Amino acid sequence: MISGSGGGPHDGGTEFTAEGVAVVLREACEAAGLDATGAELLRLGSNAVYRLASLPVIVRIARDPAVLTEMERAVGVARWLEAVDFPATRVPAGIAQPVVVRGLVVTFWESVQEREEYATLGEVADLLRQLHWLEEPESLGLPYFDPMAKLSASLGGLDAVSEEDRSFLEERAVRLAKEYDRLDFVLPFGMIHGDANIGNVLRHRDGHAVLIDLDGFALAPREWDLILTTLYYDRYGWHTKAEYAEFVHRYGFDLMNWPGYETLADLRELMMVAWLGHQVGTSERSTAEFARRVRSLRTGEGRDSWSPF
Repeated sequence: MISGSGGGPHDGGTEFTAEGVAVVLREACEAAGLDATGAELLRLGSNAVYRLASLPVIVRIARDPAVLTEMERAVGVARWLEAVDFPATRVPAGIAQPVVVRGLVVTFWESVQEREEYATLGEVADLLRQLHWLEEPESLGLPYFDPMAKLSASLGGLDAVSEEDRSFLEERAVRLAKEYDRLDFVLPFGMIHGDANIGNVLRHRDGHAVLIDLDGFALAPREWDLILTTLYYDRYGWHTKAEYAEFVHRYGFDLMNWPGYETLADLRELMMVAWLGHQVGTSERSTAEFARRVRSLRTGEGRDSWSPF
């Protein structure tokens, strides 16, 4: 998530600023029977994320009011994962959620620990392997993952980037859509996390690793849950050779040996760049990083200089 306080009004006139979301936080906590006094604003980006002072609870307020169905599903996934004893972020018992306050969607999550500490890549692999063995109940209503629809929607909303850059990205998406249709996936089709990477596996205060950010759960080829880790190692150098080797060993499959890897990597990478395009103008850092990434896509060089976001 990119820090920044810009944001237009939503239903009810709520501005997505530190002041605007503070009002939403207080009203949501009051509705849930929680005390918002002294809450700390951790991030203000795609979501406003607060840590309550009164209880080990994290409150997420979504910037996009259209995510209600998605967050209802995420809460359902969290409750199911708890029922099957899978190590993931939990939702507090006894709170009906999500709640909608002033047009914004609010959810409550148990705090994993007081500071952000990431797990190892080996633990990421263990959790994914365990997750992919689970058979999800139909009651979760997981959607089929449609990467091209998601990418198309993302590219269509790039209002702050140049027409030249947007056209370049759209043309690249058209080419990749044709390549994607020809892919022959080899891992079983089923439930995926949807955004599996080291940033979404945290160390719990009792020491074990837990999966967080459950709103992208979907049905898809399992290769989608391996692509980010592989990309981070292979193209950007964000993981070491030893770390990636441990990931492959513990999951039991090396995506780089699959013939469709480059196409899937190009597509996931384009989705990352499109996401960053929505942050253009919110900070100098995100604007410069977007320009750097588009230049890499045009030239095929410089990916080792990308910065994690």
